[in-house]
Amino acid sequence: MKSTVGVAALSSIPGIVSASISSSETRNKLVFNSEDIILFQGDSITDAGRDRENESPNRGGSFGGGYAFLAAANLLNAMPEKNIKIYNRGISGNKVFQLDERWEKDCLDLNPEVLSILIGVNDYWHKRNGKYDGTVEIYENDYRALLKRTLKSLPNIKLVLCEPFYVLETKAVDETWVEPMKKYQAAAKRISDEFNTIWVPYQKVFDEAIKHAPGTYWTGDGVHPSMAGAQLMAEAWLKAVGA
Repeated sequence: MKSTVGVAALSSIPGIVSASISSSETRNKLVFNSEDIILFQGDSITDAGRDRENESPNRGGSFGGGYAFLAAANLLNAMPEKNIKIYNRGISGNKVFQLDERWEKDCLDLNPEVLSILIGVNDYWHKRNGKYDGTVEIYENDYRALLKRTLKSLPNIKLVLCEPFYVLETKAVDETWVEPMKKYQAAAKRISDEFNTIWVPYQKVFDEAIKHAPGTYWTGDGVHPSMAGAQLMAEAWLKAVGA
């Protein structure tokens, strides 16, 4: 029975994504040009166990095994003639202020044309477990300042902001996450609207996904995706950017 549920859920990933991201939400499609540099940034969900000793672009080991690897592989497969270069610089445990601390080296110096950011779960989770005393206001202000800094150096950059998400009935996530995380998600969406970025609505995607298979099918702890969850995230990212 479990294997049947898994196959059914996996086959329905495109349908889950289509049900979660409407065509009206993908009007601001990205146009990828020859020699473009694309950068994925964030925390452990983006990091996905990547090799930080060799951070070369377009290299599987440099991406780990998460959604960034799967999305990047799809882009490289779809546009071999454009010679795009794709980097993953997500680092496990990061919060927004830690992105800022390494932004020169891990973003601005790479001079990307496209920047995708998924950040926020640690800003709440680490506060929850007593490892951080930040607030949602700090998260929003730091995030806004980071994007202003980015646009000051790279005024023509195309931005993709991904919604921080949670999945209930998993190892680490329960109902007490819902209301606090909604505030962080609302802050991220305000910033996306303010900066006119592409928005990847991951909460909506996972909320739809759990109609097809249990939360633990998509993520064991409610935050870090399984193989199926990473594929779901990659397909949602690609649809959101219009790839």
